[in-house]
Amino acid sequence: MLTPLLLSAAAGYLLGSLPFGYLVARAKGVNIFEVGSRNPGATNVRRALGAGLGNVVLALDAAKGAAAALAPWGYRLAARESAVALSPAEYGYLAIAGLAGAMIGHSFSCFTRFKGGKGVATGAGGFLVLFPVGTVIAAAVWAATATLTRFVSLASMIAAVSLPLSAFLLERSPVLVSMSALVAVFVIVRHRTNISRLIAGTELKIGQRRAVDPES
Repeated sequence: MLTPLLLSAAAGYLLGSLPFGYLVARAKGVNIFEVGSRNPGATNVRRALGAGLGNVVLALDAAKGAAAALAPWGYRLAARESAVALSPAEYGYLAIAGLAGAMIGHSFSCFTRFKGGKGVATGAGGFLVLFPVGTVIAAAVWAATATLTRFVSLASMIAAVSLPLSAFLLERSPVLVSMSALVAVFVIVRHRTNISRLIAGTELKIGQRRAVDPES
């Protein structure tokens, strides 16, 4: 089982490493690592290039996570004669490993000198495959928080925390509960600079643009 897990994680990492935010912005003549928050995620692309391209990046980043989670099941369908060696639960473990690899790849892409986004959209795409009910709950939590506070970062962190809570309350497998908890921690750690700005009162709200980059 170790070899399939490693292969799934490696395939997920390569999928997650595809730097769609960077590529979409570059096609418009913008280096996304040099504008705004310098993050290649959908939020920064949206602020720099508009809602349309931001939504494109959001969809592509989510698709990476979904593809990484679906890939092991694709292997099973493509090679039925060799797939009988693994149970459906074991294929679920491979899907989780693939999503974990995709989130790491998105955040530390080998194609952009190990720089990347915060993994929210990629994680959401993967959990839509692995835990659709929990993902819908997390999306509702995100929307409610974003509407009330106007902070994308805060909404993303609270939505991530809702995933393990939903998995636990809905009595999902211990593996899924543990994985979603680790993802929540990962998302919060990736937002540590946002947390500092939230505390300082300098975090941008939805619709605001950065007048002066505080890191410059």
